[in-house]
Amino acid sequence: MKESNGVWAIILAAGDGRRLRRLTTTRSGLAIPKQFCSLERGPSLLQEAIERAARIAARERICTIVAAQHERWWREQLRELPRDNIIVQPDNRGTANGVLLPLLTILERDPQARVVLLPSDHHVRDEWRLARSLGFAAVPPEPPYPQIVLLGLEPRCADTQLGYIVPHPEAGRIDHGVERFVEKPDAVAAAALVEQGALWNTFIIAADGQALLRLFERRCPDFVAAMRGALRAAPGVGAADEALAALYQLLPELDFSRSVLQGQEACLRVLSVPECGWSDLGTPARVAEALDALRRRDGRPVRALDTGVLLSLAAQHHQMSAAAARQ
Repeated sequence: MKESNGVWAIILAAGDGRRLRRLTTTRSGLAIPKQFCSLERGPSLLQEAIERAARIAARERICTIVAAQHERWWREQLRELPRDNIIVQPDNRGTANGVLLPLLTILERDPQARVVLLPSDHHVRDEWRLARSLGFAAVPPEPPYPQIVLLGLEPRCADTQLGYIVPHPEAGRIDHGVERFVEKPDAVAAAALVEQGALWNTFIIAADGQALLRLFERRCPDFVAAMRGALRAAPGVGAADEALAALYQLLPELDFSRSVLQGQEACLRVLSVPECGWSDLGTPARVAEALDALRRRDGRPVRALDTGVLLSLAAQHHQMSAAAARQ
């Protein structure tokens, strides 16, 4: 798929991966955030996300937000990206700040940018099916439709560990307005949500950059102004300089979904994405599910060997399962 003019990709890669830490901790006790690990063998999840972004944006318009404390892992894995496109935050202050910093950085360079947010720690079995939906979402809609599009996945099951987007019931459309969000419902509520047509929230978003910024300005205008000022005072675009470091000492942790999106549903649309083998790999059970799907697709056992280059989630899961069996 060819890149669209004006489309920038923001790969979100600053998380610590706490939920999967049991699987991503080495024998020496080092916890490696899952985006820097490989599912089976080959590239890391972060590197796969870069290739996902390259299907809709030119390489010079792919940016990544990373954390300073993870430099030992991202420096080598991001060597093919322009240095100014590696945006380093001094500390982790939640997903809202993790989106706002690269968004402001891009808008300083291209005020008319259309942006696509891509988490770096997901697995997608059918990349081209997702790419078709991404390409559709990246095209600016005609007014008066909202300029911010969330990608919602048609659920495979009533999962209690995922968030859901409840669309407005607009028959005959492949994209809908957003009625509400539901975070990690219990089993009964999850089953009811699936029955009524709710979608899994993938946290993949395509938006007009200025429209997305307005969501932040309505909810946290002081933080937007402070971060914009810190960026303009910085000697190098995207660098973790003293101004940003000082600001991050003052910033509260803000969740993007709860602190920014919720309550502004009227400004959003959701695009229904067909089943593409998407997983957030958020738990060992979900890693096992993804590995089993690979085995069934390829007709072979999943390779559970640690290459020594990247930590393999397949190898880690194999060792954890073997240890559990011995006990």
